[in-house]
Amino acid sequence: MGHSLLCMMGFFLLSTVICGNDEAPPEPTVTLQPSWTQIYSGETVTVRCEIQGGEGAQWTYEWRPAKLNTPPKSSEYRISNAAECDSGEYSCRGKRDSSWTKWSDNITLTVLSPPKPTVTLQPSGTQIYSGVIYSGETVTVRCEIQGGEGAQWTYEWSPAKVNTPPTPREYTITNAAESDSGGYSCRGRRGSPWTEWSDITTLTVLSPPKPTVTLQTPWTRIYRGDRVTVRCEIQGGEGAQWTYEWRRGQVNIRETSNEYRINRFNESDGGGYSCRGRRSSSWTEWSDSTSLRVTVPTKPTVTLQPSWTQIYSGETVTVRCEIQGGEGAQWTYEWRPAKLNTTPTSNEHRFTVTESDSGGYSCRGIRDYLVTEWSDIITLTASYKPRPVLTVSPSWLSPGASVTLNCQVEHPSAGWSFYWYKAVPDLSEKSSSYELLPDGSGTAQDSYIIHGQTHTAGYVCRAGRGDPEYHTDHSQPKFVWSADVHSAASLTVSPDRVQHFTSDSVSLTCEGNFTEWRVMTVPPSDPSYYYNCWRMTGSTCNIYTSKSDTGVYWCESGSGEFSSA
Repeated sequence: MGHSLLCMMGFFLLSTVICGNDEAPPEPTVTLQPSWTQIYSGETVTVRCEIQGGEGAQWTYEWRPAKLNTPPKSSEYRISNAAECDSGEYSCRGKRDSSWTKWSDNITLTVLSPPKPTVTLQPSGTQIYSGVIYSGETVTVRCEIQGGEGAQWTYEWSPAKVNTPPTPREYTITNAAESDSGGYSCRGRRGSPWTEWSDITTLTVLSPPKPTVTLQTPWTRIYRGDRVTVRCEIQGGEGAQWTYEWRRGQVNIRETSNEYRINRFNESDGGGYSCRGRRSSSWTEWSDSTSLRVTVPTKPTVTLQPSWTQIYSGETVTVRCEIQGGEGAQWTYEWRPAKLNTTPTSNEHRFTVTESDSGGYSCRGIRDYLVTEWSDIITLTASYKPRPVLTVSPSWLSPGASVTLNCQVEHPSAGWSFYWYKAVPDLSEKSSSYELLPDGSGTAQDSYIIHGQTHTAGYVCRAGRGDPEYHTDHSQPKFVWSADVHSAASLTVSPDRVQHFTSDSVSLTCEGNFTEWRVMTVPPSDPSYYYNCWRMTGSTCNIYTSKSDTGVYWCESGSGEFSSA
């Protein structure tokens, strides 16, 4: 019995030993103190090997990396003034007696360069714009360290007045004043080293600006039925979230945006409009009042360009409808006569005049719900193309004297320019061609002087005006008669006497070194009319005289020479 009990006790002890040998050794764990896996160069961290359930035992520790194995029995390793070369994976194992635990899982430590803080401005209830706030507003100055979230930072501010207390990362300025303007910067510390200073963020505290009310139309006058928009503009406040308040006179308007719209303006909408703005809790002062009122439209006026009282067929004119004070507005125009209403939105019509365009022209303007009255009628009178009248002085010339030409047109004050020509006989066409005289193109004066005239000659003029220039017909030629005996052409009369009787046979013969001739005459009854001899044989004109043959006669050669008369 006693032996059996002893055996059983031996078996129990043996079983206990055997079972105890079957237990797995404890597993180490690597921890960091503080527990940040990401630290900044210059900071201190302790790497610790903890063996759960192995407390109180005498352990020997082995580390990876091997540089931590000094001394080999330490359960922790302190890294002071950490550097980027301390980054890496850390693991450990423990030994007591002769048995090692297995290696712990790796823990990764990352050592970074200290971040550079950033100062931001966070106004309460609005978004700051370019670092500008207004006196009376609230702003929060915040120090932000990218990647440093969750750590216990201590902050230092510049200017020093913000360092109360020294630990918060943000500083709230309530009821800001201009003395709060300036540059703000910060740095942070979580341990012994400080980060570098942030860049400076400038805060500017200004007196609240005075708003301005502007009328958002390109014209200055408002007519009944117009669509009108007034805008509240705050200089320097662009980009901010403003709330607006409007009033007409002393009566508030239910509008909080920066624009107030009136779809159909009438007399009851007239008055002085003003506004003010608020962002956060501070209001600006009221703007000056902008007065809006209904304008009674003026009576349109039709103008004629050019403004000549007499227009000739073929000239180009522009009729224009003008509404005083309506510049810039979108008008539709109605015209009389109705033929001008092909483009109803146009306030002017440009056309080349014919006789059928004579008559009265008037217009009126239409815009939204407004129609003006009809303008007064302006009358356009279109006449046939005019022919100026040329006079020469003197008509009978002493060789070498000066001759003055005068070109007379209707309405001489209407901006005419004058053109001066010499008449050159053209026997093939039984007429004359015109050769421009020196400096005879577009003169402002209606007279032209020819110096040193020696021979008989014919002259013509015409006039022009406008843009594009409109030209009259050519005048009838006028002649200057010369008594020059040395002329290359001459006229002889047979019988050679001053006075002839009716039914006489008279021969007028052209002499000179030319092969082609014609005899021309001007009757005294109509000096503006001239014609050539119709009984011409060679160089001789034969006539049987009658009273109608009385006149001045001369010869013209095919090369353009004139005889004396």
